[in-house]
Amino acid sequence: MAIEKEKESEASIEKEKDSNYLITYTRHLERRLRNLEATKSKLERELLASQRDLDNLRKELDRLRQPPLISAHVTDILPDHRAIVKSSSGPSFIVNIAPKVNIDELHVNDRVALNQRTFSIMERLPTIVDPLVQVMEITEKPDEYTYDDIGGLDEQLIEVRETVEKPLLNPELFEKVGVIPPKGILLYGVPGTGKTMMAKAVANATQATFIRIIGSELVQKFIGEGARMVRELFEMARNHAPAIIFIDELDAIGSKRLQVATSGDREVQRTLMQLLSELDGFNNRGDIRIIGATNRPDILDPALLRPGRFDRLIEFPPPDEEARIKIFEIHSKSMNLEKKARNFKQFSHLTENATGAEIKAIVMEAGMFAIRDNSEEVKVSHFKRAIAKVMKTSKKTHDKFEMYA
Repeated sequence: MAIEKEKESEASIEKEKDSNYLITYTRHLERRLRNLEATKSKLERELLASQRDLDNLRKELDRLRQPPLISAHVTDILPDHRAIVKSSSGPSFIVNIAPKVNIDELHVNDRVALNQRTFSIMERLPTIVDPLVQVMEITEKPDEYTYDDIGGLDEQLIEVRETVEKPLLNPELFEKVGVIPPKGILLYGVPGTGKTMMAKAVANATQATFIRIIGSELVQKFIGEGARMVRELFEMARNHAPAIIFIDELDAIGSKRLQVATSGDREVQRTLMQLLSELDGFNNRGDIRIIGATNRPDILDPALLRPGRFDRLIEFPPPDEEARIKIFEIHSKSMNLEKKARNFKQFSHLTENATGAEIKAIVMEAGMFAIRDNSEEVKVSHFKRAIAKVMKTSKKTHDKFEMYA
């Protein structure tokens, strides 16, 4: 009996050992299986990534194997799903339009890409705008001036707002009256009378795209470059309509055309003729307003001044006495003035024929003289010294100083 019990005990121990071994081995196999599954998932992800890379490489290889495309412009669209294009190399071709190109989105003067072998239109290209033209668009409105900062130009301000703002904000008024609003205005007058300030105030007040250009920027070295910039300038304005184009120093390209001229003069005249065409040519200008500014209207070409191009010629004269007082008030409103210095009429008498820019300079110089004297207030004496400095006064004006002292 004892031997049988011992054998049963040994068998039980062996069985327990076998059971523990099987459990341990099973756990080992489970861990091995999990590791293999993780490795499998990792390899599958690597395989997918490799396949994507392979597809990208094949697409890149196919793209590199494609023949180069030719840039061209559409000159006409035919009814049989064909078009007439003028290639960059010169000649014109009647070509097919690829099925992937939406013919409804294709227009005359669009840039397209042609297959080098078949000359078919493969895609529509975006319009190229010269970087010099792109930077002319003012994306952030200038907050330097508003209409409240303009003094002594009430009549001019009314005419500018009637021409620029009302047609954009209330076009139905012109439709009811049956009047076509003016397309352009020319601001002219001696330097410093507020022409550019008025344009900045318009740019600040209007919700339209404001494009500013200086006339000299259109004078280019190579033949045709200035005319091209004018075309792209108006094309950009049409794409961003409603828009306002402000051409400062218009006399740089708008001077009278002469029979005797150098090659440089002829190039400027070509630019002027392109500008004339854009201002009032066969192409519809769209909802675009033009503001020109110059201090030499006497040298402008008569074709530029006729109605239809610049419908309104607005003169900016030197300010009169009341206007000078208002300009003094505007530019000194943030200054700490002594009580006597707030009577601007005394300074208005001393600044006859002064422009608004000169009055602004006088106010600034008066503040600088107060700082020089370590004074916290700007006094009458500071203004008189500033007037003497800015106006370069004569003996007669010095006598006036004694009179008002």
